[in-house]
Amino acid sequence: MNWGMTMTEDKDNLDLLFAQARQDRQELPDDLAVRILTDAESVRLSRLQPDEPKAAPRWARLLTGLGGWQGMGGLVAASMAGVWIGFSAPEFLPDPANYIYAEDVSFVVADLSLDTSFLEDAE
Repeated sequence: MNWGMTMTEDKDNLDLLFAQARQDRQELPDDLAVRILTDAESVRLSRLQPDEPKAAPRWARLLTGLGGWQGMGGLVAASMAGVWIGFSAPEFLPDPANYIYAEDVSFVVADLSLDTSFLEDAE
């Protein structure tokens, strides 16, 4: 590089190079032009036909909706913890099966140590 050149000299040299390139134009070979135009036409035609999106299987959509394999693993772990707690509940928790098969609603509400005065017959 010649660091002593000024901007105007660089511009003049560049203009001369561009002028020479415009004069030395070579024609494109016919077979190359045909290949370029054929490729361009195939690309144009492929863009005209929209790709039909493939519908993902139902299980894949469900898995994606739950957060992938990591989300599914967390869901399984939480479900198993819930089942374990459900079957081996601590002593201080009431048994949910008693509430399902209870016939007297006042017993269920009274068992929770709540005010049950509204259940009494007000005559």
